[in-house]
Amino acid sequence: MEEHPTTSAATPDPGKTVAIISYLTIIGWVIAYVMHNNQKTELGAFHLRQTIGLFIIGLCIWIAQMMLIFIPVLGWLISLLITFLYIGIFILWLIGLISAINGNMKPIPLIGKSAQQWFNGIR
Repeated sequence: MEEHPTTSAATPDPGKTVAIISYLTIIGWVIAYVMHNNQKTELGAFHLRQTIGLFIIGLCIWIAQMMLIFIPVLGWLISLLITFLYIGIFILWLIGLISAINGNMKPIPLIGKSAQQWFNGIR
């Protein structure tokens, strides 16, 4: 009789799980932060810092756009151009999410290194 080796189910890496969940809306970030506090990993902390940087920059862009919308014509045109920044934020978000899925700690272009410094309290 031939014995088959038992295969154990792969256990997910908690750091990778935190990293991926942190990119799924601000609510996902809060859930990932709570999960990270239960079991801290370097990968989880890295991506928590990356995503909070993205969220805050996105919020600042939105606030600027809302302020400009009240300026007739010129403000509307500038506000329309600002809309293209959201495409850039989405691309940066996608780059960060792919990095998290792959388990890499590669900073997001343009803002990643700064986010690591600004939010170094997240460990």
